[in-house]
Amino acid sequence: MNRLRMGLAVASICAAATWLVWTRNPTSPNDHRQMRQLVLHYTLARTDAPIIVIGDSIVEASTLPQSVCGHPIVNAGLSGASTASDLGSWLATAFSGRQQAALIVLSLGINDALASTPKSKQDFGDRYGALLTALSKMTSHLATLEISPVEPQGRMTPGLRDDAMKTINDYNSLLPDLAKRNGAAFVALPAMPMHHTLDGIHLNADGYAAWDKAVMQAAATICS
Repeated sequence: MNRLRMGLAVASICAAATWLVWTRNPTSPNDHRQMRQLVLHYTLARTDAPIIVIGDSIVEASTLPQSVCGHPIVNAGLSGASTASDLGSWLATAFSGRQQAALIVLSLGINDALASTPKSKQDFGDRYGALLTALSKMTSHLATLEISPVEPQGRMTPGLRDDAMKTINDYNSLLPDLAKRNGAAFVALPAMPMHHTLDGIHLNADGYAAWDKAVMQAAATICS
């Protein structure tokens, strides 16, 4: 009995130590990427003809309706994603040979614009176009959303905002043509309210009201 109690005590100490290590060392971006992919795989395995919204943390933090006109809406957001994140292969692996999506909506680009050394307009366009090509293999209907604006708030100073918006505007100017060349619909965002973010970048409730409207506008195109 004493040995049993001692064994349980050691096990408890080990479990506590493991918990402390885990809490002090949060999962790496790569761990998050793999876990999101696994969740997507499980979600897609039980859906038919889904509408997939793919992109960065703005997508991942969104709370879109569960479905529209009989098509389940699947959130494929990945925090930190950019055009260099190979989201096409990431999503294809989660699909694992299942039937095509009814629609894929791409909302991406803000992390490219906010990088310490942003990609050139040409490089961004090449990467974005390649991603649209990859996504088009998983659906016959594709849409791309305008990149949302940033605003001076928190660490986003007016100067940083101005620099970021110059890059975002450059990137956005490419999207209509990139969409057209890849058989996708381009969806512009509605005018954002004066204060539409929590921290200058990530959307607040008012920002999401406008963003959601654009996503649902794209989703509704397959309902006729």
